Amino acid sequence: MLRSELDHGVLRVTLDRPDAKNALTVEMRDDITATIRGARQDDAVRCVLLSGAGDAFCAGMDLTASTVMQAGRPEFRTRMTSEALRIGVQAFIRELWELDKPTIAVVNGAAVGPGAHLALACDFVLVHAGTKFVWTFPKWGLVVDAGGAYLLPRLVGLPRAKELVMLGETVAGPDAVREGLALRCYDDIDALRIAGDELATRLAAAPTRSLGLSKRLLNASFETDLASSLELEGHFQALATTSPDLLEGMAAFRDKRSAQFRGD
Repeated sequence: MLRSELDHGVLRVTLDRPDAKNALTVEMRDDITATIRGARQDDAVRCVLLSGAGDAFCAGMDLTASTVMQAGRPEFRTRMTSEALRIGVQAFIRELWELDKPTIAVVNGAAVGPGAHLALACDFVLVHAGTKFVWTFPKWGLVVDAGGAYLLPRLVGLPRAKELVMLGETVAGPDAVREGLALRCYDDIDALRIAGDELATRLAAAPTRSLGLSKRLLNASFETDLASSLELEGHFQALATTSPDLLEGMAAFRDKRSAQFRGD
């Protein structure tokens, strides 16, 4: 089950299956994708905050909902797996990565495989000291999926990414910050949730359009040469000058007051 609540520009999305450590059913998986797509189209959404109910963030896909569990059966076709990934976990990773609004993951416990990558596809990752990012793909004889092969080398470097994925390593909360998987770690669950809310409120009050353009530039930096990045930067800055938020920002600076951005 997925719960969503919009409050003062912040869309709070909660994975709400605590008895199963928020393992994703097909319905939950598809609801995440649909919710993020809806956030893109809704001007009232200025920031998205993801969290998990109970004592876990997300234990990955529920194995009973996974097509790989059908491997070896007479009716099984290999294309079923690649298609399920394309319309499933790959879809919500792509939607989060490409969303032109800031995203936050508040990771309060275990984040396993696709559940880890669901968090890591967000712009800001806050963790509890008891959080554990876990990669179990080699245990099952599976290939890393849900965008992990793309995300992890960018966050921790290629050698460490190979160690995490190919040896099935676990990274605990404080180490997640040190290695670049998370921004900050909190010893207290309440402090973690408060920090997530405060960051979301701050981002929701920011100039949403220019944040989204900066996010696109940064996310594309690993695949873009300098000349192309500078060219795109110029185009995006030109787009930013068409936003009323730029005029508000300049007026606030001139008047020595806090800007009241609308996110246009």
